[in-house]
Amino acid sequence: MVVLAVVYMFNFVDRQILAILLPAIRDEFLVSDTVLGLLAGTAFAVFYATLGVPIALLADRWNRRNLIAIALTIWSGMTALSGMAANIWQLALARVGVGIGEAGCSPPAHSMISDLYPPEQRSTAMGFYTLGISSGIMLAYLAGGWVVENMGWREAFFIVGIPGLVLAAIVRLTVAEPPRGASENRADNRDHPSLRSVFTFLLARRSFVHMGIAAGLSSFSGYAVISFFPSFIIRSYDMAIVSLGVWLGLILGIAGGAGFFLGGYLADFFGRIRQRNAMWFIAATQLAGAAASMAVYLSPTASAALLLFILPAFLSNFYLAPVLAQTQSLVALRMRGVASAIMLLIINLIGLGLGPPVVGALSDGLAPQFGDESLRYSLMIAVAVVVPWAALHYFLAGRSIESDLSRAVTEEAQ
Repeated sequence: MVVLAVVYMFNFVDRQILAILLPAIRDEFLVSDTVLGLLAGTAFAVFYATLGVPIALLADRWNRRNLIAIALTIWSGMTALSGMAANIWQLALARVGVGIGEAGCSPPAHSMISDLYPPEQRSTAMGFYTLGISSGIMLAYLAGGWVVENMGWREAFFIVGIPGLVLAAIVRLTVAEPPRGASENRADNRDHPSLRSVFTFLLARRSFVHMGIAAGLSSFSGYAVISFFPSFIIRSYDMAIVSLGVWLGLILGIAGGAGFFLGGYLADFFGRIRQRNAMWFIAATQLAGAAASMAVYLSPTASAALLLFILPAFLSNFYLAPVLAQTQSLVALRMRGVASAIMLLIINLIGLGLGPPVVGALSDGLAPQFGDESLRYSLMIAVAVVVPWAALHYFLAGRSIESDLSRAVTEEAQ
């Protein structure tokens, strides 16, 4: 479990190092916020999300540990190659390669975790696994801010990419493949459901549909903020990138990590009586995080904005572990990898694929009126519109999740 969390940390270091490097990349390649949004989001997300489904089909049939080791090798190598890009197109192609590699991480990892931990502990376990997100972002900002200031943005890609190749060998040599169904004493009948049957199985569960929409919208806001928040602080408050990297690294690492873990733990706690309580709890935390975000973007100073950012950084992450855990609980054993990939497909196409480019385009559209302040208002609009919409779907998911979970153990794909 610890090794899987470390792998996920490397996943997000390599994914999010780009955010702290965007100002330097913008200065060198002279591109717009729309292009930066496409680079940070769409170039990575399209291949990451779509390839996750066929890779997950393989994960439901093949050794999941070996698949993770191969994927880690690919994305780490492509991260290092990003530092050799001579133009924005080459950098975009390298990011596509990172997305292809990272597509092989989470679906098999989620499936393995579900075989290690029973349903009543699964949200907490997923919360521990998702600590890799916050710790990865923390390292990306802490290391990236210093390296770009003292060495250059290209060197940052080399420094975070190469160690992943060593970790891939560690995964292959130390991680054991758990028996499928071990945590629930469920027999693995070794049936291999088709992709179509899994889609049909999931679409028949209203809770999954609402969770997918909600998580995608939460991710839309989250990826837009993570991608452009450093640029917002630099443009609006003229803060030094090294200091900003330290601030954001600590906030997203500590407060964000606490949100990921406590979201899973509290969802298990509230779900002991009724699972709908866990969904409604997430809806409430999303609304509270959106309200806190408004104060961040209206702050008069950088220090005030960063201090206030602690609360939304904490609350906005509560949703992920429960959504991933419930996705695993809603399906049959040999559907778990694909179910995870489908949820990640929704999350990343809506969130990572659309969040950064839409907010970047909105910033470009507001620039004639607001100048360097355009990012402030584009981020504010995105959070104010999208997060309450997500909260509504978490509430609706809670209304049907009890009946959907009760069918999961006995009903298989037709």
